[in-house]
Amino acid sequence: MTATNLKTHLLQLNCHFTWGIQEKYSDIHEIEERLHNQLEFLVSNYKYMVYNLLAYIKHLQSEYTESIANLDEAEKNCLSTSNGTNCKLLVIYGNYAWVHYYLNQLEKSQLYIDKVNNVYKELQQTNDPKDIPEIYGEQGWSLLMFHRKHYEKAKDCFEKALIGAPKDPEWNSGYATAVYRLVTFEGIKHSDQQDMLLKLLIQAIELNPKDSVVKALLGLTLQYLNRTQEGLKWIEEALEQTPNLPYLLCYVAIFYRRAGMADKAICVLKTALVLIPNSGFHHHQLGLCYRSKMIDKARMANSYYQNKRTNSCEIQELIQKAIFHFEMGLELKKTHVYAYTDLANMYREANEYKKAEETFQKVLSFINLTDYEKQEIHFHYGNFEQYVNKSEKEAIRHYKEALLIPGTFRDKQKCENALKKLAERKVTRYPTDASGFSLLGFVYKIQQKSADAIECYEKALKLDPHNEEYLSNLCELKLAI
Repeated sequence: MTATNLKTHLLQLNCHFTWGIQEKYSDIHEIEERLHNQLEFLVSNYKYMVYNLLAYIKHLQSEYTESIANLDEAEKNCLSTSNGTNCKLLVIYGNYAWVHYYLNQLEKSQLYIDKVNNVYKELQQTNDPKDIPEIYGEQGWSLLMFHRKHYEKAKDCFEKALIGAPKDPEWNSGYATAVYRLVTFEGIKHSDQQDMLLKLLIQAIELNPKDSVVKALLGLTLQYLNRTQEGLKWIEEALEQTPNLPYLLCYVAIFYRRAGMADKAICVLKTALVLIPNSGFHHHQLGLCYRSKMIDKARMANSYYQNKRTNSCEIQELIQKAIFHFEMGLELKKTHVYAYTDLANMYREANEYKKAEETFQKVLSFINLTDYEKQEIHFHYGNFEQYVNKSEKEAIRHYKEALLIPGTFRDKQKCENALKKLAERKVTRYPTDASGFSLLGFVYKIQQKSADAIECYEKALKLDPHNEEYLSNLCELKLAI
């Protein structure tokens, strides 16, 4: 068999090499670190999936000896927990076939393709594994480990896995986690989303009461829905169950911080960092805690009975602690986009404006940013331009860039409000300047208030009759009506 013919058969396999995992969106080394942490701290019959994904990561790093070693561990772990079924071996054998292909060991590659086909024959299945939940479940789990761009696809995979195994604890937990990330990422907007998410999380816990992480996700969801006391019960139950699980500790800390218990959150995160010192995510969360304390202290400093000098020193100390942990977090996880905006804003608090601007420019230059990420960066950068650099022109440019991004994200309303205030101020102060009316028209157009937008653009055109941009927008709005 030639390499070309072999490649045709390889592409038909269902494994990490054919799942369309786009590593360009992620920090491979950071994912590898997380996988090793999972092997150390997670007690599960699904460790074979961790080794399997590690093998794929090693392939991306062209470390094929390590890749084979991880596949050996995956196969060993899988056989010891297979309960008589070979379904879990399909992905492992598929990965073996691909790794040997890259090593130009074509006979060994063909051997593993044959093994895959033999498993299908044993299962009396065709090569289209529609009814094998183990494959879809592992695919969903692997996608969740990468960028949020894969979350929707991960959710679909878990849905397919649950068709064949509706009571499987692992796939129920995976499905609930995927939905949690998707729903909370953009904010829970509708009551049906709330009901669905709560139902999935509770069902996952009932099927897998040992999963403390899902209990924490339920606690955070209840907190988001202003049911903090209910949520706290789940958080405390999860913490009692696995007090030394780093991933759980991070969720617990998020809950405490949002509940106004920053000191308690800091204590939990420090415990987590003792367990996994190289976690960029935990350092970022610590930075958020110190930022929260800084904001609270600044509010208190406005009270007449406070010692301003003492408060000023404490505030500066908290700012520096937040900066330290944000910087450390980015050193360990260089692709964490939101940490850059948090760090830039904290540089602003420390009056280190040059560093703040450099940080905004650096993160805005990243390729493969999601629309959500772009909108958040433009909003914060616009805010920086408006209030620090005193540049209305640049602020307006960033706010407009954010609003032109399709979709309704968390910072869209903030951008609309900021831009509308600037437009109204321009109209009030300079009533003969067409740009104020044009800017207000732009905001109304984004808000789909066509009548108000048309009125504003008509006023702008009266003041600047030959402006093609105003005329184009006006024609577009009238044609739409």
